[in-house]
Amino acid sequence: MPIELRRLRALRLAWGVALCLAVSFGVGLPVPILAPVFAVLLLAMRSQPLPLRAAPALAVLVLLACGSGLLLIPLLRHAPVSGVLLVGVGVFLTLRYALKGGNGLLANLLVIGLTMIAAAGTSDFSLALSVVEALAKGMLLAVLGAAAAHVLFPEPADAPAQPAPPLLDSDQVSWVALRATLIVMPAFLLALIAPDQYMPLIMKAVSLGQQAGETRARHASRELIGSTLLAGLLAILMWGALSLFVHLWMFFLWVLLFVLWQGRRLYRAVDTRQSPAYWVSCLTTMLILLGQSVQDSAGGQDVYRAFAVRMALFLAVSVYASAMLIWIDRRRVRTA
Repeated sequence: MPIELRRLRALRLAWGVALCLAVSFGVGLPVPILAPVFAVLLLAMRSQPLPLRAAPALAVLVLLACGSGLLLIPLLRHAPVSGVLLVGVGVFLTLRYALKGGNGLLANLLVIGLTMIAAAGTSDFSLALSVVEALAKGMLLAVLGAAAAHVLFPEPADAPAQPAPPLLDSDQVSWVALRATLIVMPAFLLALIAPDQYMPLIMKAVSLGQQAGETRARHASRELIGSTLLAGLLAILMWGALSLFVHLWMFFLWVLLFVLWQGRRLYRAVDTRQSPAYWVSCLTTMLILLGQSVQDSAGGQDVYRAFAVRMALFLAVSVYASAMLIWIDRRRVRTA
């Protein structure tokens, strides 16, 4: 890939994410960090622009995919063991579908619906509906932001398509899907206890589950913990920079700069030993941490204490995910 094309894609990613973040916080969306996270997925997964008519279609897709979790709420309330088992089977089949070459965005939405929406609805059905609404609005804004980024930085007509990630062997797919499911489920169980506190943890666990597609367990475990630590450091640095002059446009500019720094490594405009999945996970984790801190500040909470607790939870789930990767890999070798 020409180096100019790599830089172009990094600029497109940075502008698309920063635009979505500025608009979502500016208009006061219910969960403003969802739009930039969706923009990362849309811009990192494909280099070609989505047509604008796809925006309402994707919003409807969010409603249908994430709304699937609403169907599980009665079962989780009245037969919790059966409900949790059904959620686990659904997450496993969804991740298995994605690993076999299925649509990654659809798989992410289905996992979010099965976990985040179902967990929210167990305590308050209206909370689940509000989360589904926030997801649909976030996706709608993400498509519009990605389209604007493609207008600012259009893909050359003769540009090669982004290489698709290699598919796993058929005998590895089920094992990798199983360990990804075991990464996601503990966060889901915690969210059943306190949905409002552990929603970001589900988003982090879903990101780790997607990142766990690496077949080399020890290498993947180092990436899981490393991406979380780097994301926390970048979030701290950006919060400190934003504190110098608190304004929405400064928020936009700092996010633009930090996403561009990571995007250049994601697209290999700068040499790096880490995989693209590492940088996507790092970027989404940084956005989640930063967005939650901004909302904590607006709500009058202790930002530093909340960040420390959230970062500790993210590190704990990353360490757990790493241990699960190694354990499942050893079990697979023994049964081979």
